[in-house]
Amino acid sequence: MITGSLIKKMREEAGLTQEELAKATDISQAHVAKIENEKVNPRLSTVNKILSVLQMNKNNLCKYFITKNLISVKPEDSVNYAVKLMRENDISQLPVIDGDKCVGSISERTIVKNLGGISGSTEIRELMEEPFPMISCKDGVEVAKTLLDYHQAVLVLDRGKIIGIITKSDLLNLLK
Repeated sequence: MITGSLIKKMREEAGLTQEELAKATDISQAHVAKIENEKVNPRLSTVNKILSVLQMNKNNLCKYFITKNLISVKPEDSVNYAVKLMRENDISQLPVIDGDKCVGSISERTIVKNLGGISGSTEIRELMEEPFPMISCKDGVEVAKTLLDYHQAVLVLDRGKIIGIITKSDLLNLLK
């Protein structure tokens, strides 16, 4: 039996606030609170909407598909260092991190495109492109999938801090 306390437990496990659940289901936060506190008996259609959102979020949050050990370079690092990291880790792009902020990105494609005009000691800052887009760890994997149609990678944040990266190869884990 679906109870308000079960809905609350599922919402918390999905990492959603009442406000986020309300927005995703197009009902008010006050109504979510009343349902969770068992002050009202919701319509079946409302329960189905809530369960649909909670099931999707529970299984398909970005935080479950990230590569947590973020490999990055600094703006002052050399192209040789970036290439070394890419080869050692079998990756084709890197975020450029300055302090705790992503300030750009560098990829094999960019390095190859600039061969002849750079040397191995060229600093990353001279070649770096725009930073990868950033999304919340609570966003659904569909958000990352859409962004990856246009970008090589997506950085994932938790409370404003970068906690990982998602690339197309990470999304292949959806096939498990």
